[in-house]
Order: sequence, then C-alpha cells, then structure tokens
Amino acid sequence: MLIRPRLTDFHGINAAQADLDFAIPFFDEDVPLYLDPFMLWRSPSQQDQMLHTGLINAFNHLGTLAKSGNQAQAVSTLILASECDEVGLGTSARRKGKRIGEEKASEIISLFRRIPQYERAGFRHFEEIQLFVDGISKDRVSDIACNFLKSFLIDFTIDQCNRLGVPIQPVDVENVYDYRANTFVKHTGVTLPVNPNDGSPIIFVPRRWLRFVPWLSYEDYFHHYCPQDEVAHTPEELTRVSVLNYNRDHYGVVDAYVKAKERTAADCVNDPLFSQMPAMSARRALARIKKLPTGKTDGADREYEALIGKLLPSMLYPQLDFAQEQARTDDGVSIRDLIFYNTRSTPFLQEMMDDYGSRQITFEIKNVRQIGREHVDQLNRYLADELGRFGVLVTRNPLQRAEMTRTINLWAGQRKAIVVLTDADIEQMVEVFHSKQRAPLEVVLKKYVEFRRECP
Repeated sequence: MLIRPRLTDFHGINAAQADLDFAIPFFDEDVPLYLDPFMLWRSPSQQDQMLHTGLINAFNHLGTLAKSGNQAQAVSTLILASECDEVGLGTSARRKGKRIGEEKASEIISLFRRIPQYERAGFRHFEEIQLFVDGISKDRVSDIACNFLKSFLIDFTIDQCNRLGVPIQPVDVENVYDYRANTFVKHTGVTLPVNPNDGSPIIFVPRRWLRFVPWLSYEDYFHHYCPQDEVAHTPEELTRVSVLNYNRDHYGVVDAYVKAKERTAADCVNDPLFSQMPAMSARRALARIKKLPTGKTDGADREYEALIGKLLPSMLYPQLDFAQEQARTDDGVSIRDLIFYNTRSTPFLQEMMDDYGSRQITFEIKNVRQIGREHVDQLNRYLADELGRFGVLVTRNPLQRAEMTRTINLWAGQRKAIVVLTDADIEQMVEVFHSKQRAPLEVVLKKYVEFRRECP
C-alpha cells in the first residue's frame, strides 16, 4: 500500500510536484493550501482578472438578492458556496468539510445592509468578510471562491488530465455556479478523475493561486493595521469580536488596509507546497550532526533523526517529493523512516522503478556506531509492495564487511538493494546542495553504483 497516496502516484504518472501547474491531490486528506482570490486580482493574466471579476460579481449578487427581498435565496446560495470538497484544499484529514449554518450566512449577507459602502457598491475583495464576521477565515474564503469558479476549474482539470494521461470518467458534480441564472446547478456526466476510495470527483486548482494564508487576512490586519488602542483601552477587552464590531462601525480603517495591500500587490506570490531549507541552515544542521554521539545518550538518537529529517527532504527535492516521516516498530524496536515519492524524473529513479518496483523510496535513520545484521534485516522486511525493493540506511559509519556481505546476499537472492549514507556522504550532499552545481541525489546514485560493483 502506498504511504500517503497522491493521484499521480496511484495512476503511475511520472511527474514531480514542481513540474505541474496544479497541486497534486491526496485521496485521504486535504492539501494544506488555500485558493487566495487576491492572486487572481493581482495576476497579469487577463483570464485571471476576468475570473476575479466574475467571482466578485457572483458574490455581490447575493447582496442584490437580499436588497430585492430574496434574503432566503441569498442565504441558501451562500451556504452552498461555503464548502467545496472536490478540490481537497485545507486541513481536513478526510477531504470532507462542513458548510456554514444559516445564522452565519445571514450575518455575512447582512454586511450588504450594515455597511453603507457595500450596500452602495458591493465588495471589491470579498475576503474582507473575514474582518467583519467571526468564524470566517482562509478555509471559507477558499471554498467560496472555488465553488463560484468551479466551472473553470472543471475545464482546467480535464485539460491537465488529458495532458498527463490521468484517467477520467463520467461523474455528477454538485453546485456548479451558472452565471446566467446566478444560481448553483448540478452537472451530470462530467468527465473527471475520481477518488478510488469512494468514487467522488476530484477537481484541480492552479498552483499559481494557492497560498497558506490569504493576502487579506484578519491576522495580518490585526497585527499590522488595526488601531488597537481605539478598539479597547485594556488588553483584556481586545477580543476578536470587539475588533470585528469596531470594523463594522469604522469601515475607513478596513478600506485603508485593503488599499495598502493593493499597493503592495507585487509582493503577493503563491506559496509552494514544499520549501527547501536555506543552504546555510543545511550547513549548520550538518555541524550539529557531526558533534552528536552515537546511540541514545541525552536524546542524541532523536536529535539525529530530526536533523536528517530536515536535511534530506530539502536536498533531494525536486527529484524526490517528500511523502511522510513515520515511526514503525519491528521486533519491539522503534524505527524512524523518511518516505519519498519516486518521481522517476531521472534515469536513476526510473531504474529504481523498473528494476525494483519502487514507487516510493524509504530512508531508514539509525544513529548507531555500527549497523548490525538486525538493522539490515529490519529494512529488508519493510521493502515490499509499492515501497519496492530499494532502500537506504542513513547512519554514521560505513558497513563492516559482514553487514556489507549481508546486503550483497540480499541482492543476489531476492534482488533487493540496500545502500548506506554515512556522515561523510551527508556532508558531500550538503556541499553539493550549497554549491548548486549538481543534485545531491547524485550522491545516492554514486553509492548505488558502488554497491552494484560489489554484487555478483
């Protein structure tokens, strides 16, 4: 079974996250990013700007409905827009969210009457609702935007699937916004990728629109723009609710904040799913590793695991996408692994797939003076199924002859390959990472070539 499966890995698509225009969806959890509507507003693309205009018009139509006596329709439409499970963005562990209730939706709709500027001209950035209504944050903003943009996102998903060869099949999609009827409708027979766990449709979101926190957010406003002394004279009175109430009666403060953020729009960029650590930080981590004793003294084993757990994902990216750090137990021994998706983006990685069936690659971390037979056997037992028959032991010193012979015999008898990265190899990877002349993965390749030379 794949560890933390993604759509591309499940379908055998050879693609690294860094090379794709969308965030690769997981089947069992959300991607921890959010669609930020401001990214469309500040985009140089006319298409993105037009999509933002359509998004804002759709949201402001809720105010038109309410003012024309159709409050109930406005509320029900907003409730439908408040959750978008198909895109799988956020922090849910099950790709399932919960819509807002009627009371919260009514509170949002009331802003079109409560604040004169919205009553007269509507919103220019609907993310501003975060600054007036408690319980509304980045996840709601993202889901509302995704639902109003769902028709475009469906077309984007189909195009990306056709380019990559991702299987698609006819499914029904709920709550697709019809801009002519200004309402949500159901589309039947839409060809989309599906979640193999439950057959639900999956929709991609352009990576260029994704951020961890929206450019306009309550937290940013509170810490950098909110006139806190005017809101409350004592810290105990400065609650989120008090700030939101103040904003409703002092729209000029919010307007000044939005205009300031618009002026600095050039600084608003999308966030990557994974950020590499700086080269100097990698060198500092290496220096700490070299000073650590072997074994468990003063928690040296945990510190070694933590440092390696930070170094390797950064140094092996983007050739290997980091999947998960996990602990497992073998014969009562706690073992720390780093699991990577095999992108097959280099001849070496393709060979790992072709010869060893490694759809994912395991790095087992051992802070011991010498690797023993039991350590080799533990990793050997783990190398099966989608993890394949190639693994890496990360430890302090080279294998002694008996353990090296053990790994060679495993290759000869079971065609399993286990290579070892020592402190010296990690140091070489850090130097390569710092120089940016070559990929640190080449050090792993070198160790594999040396291993194969020893094999019969």
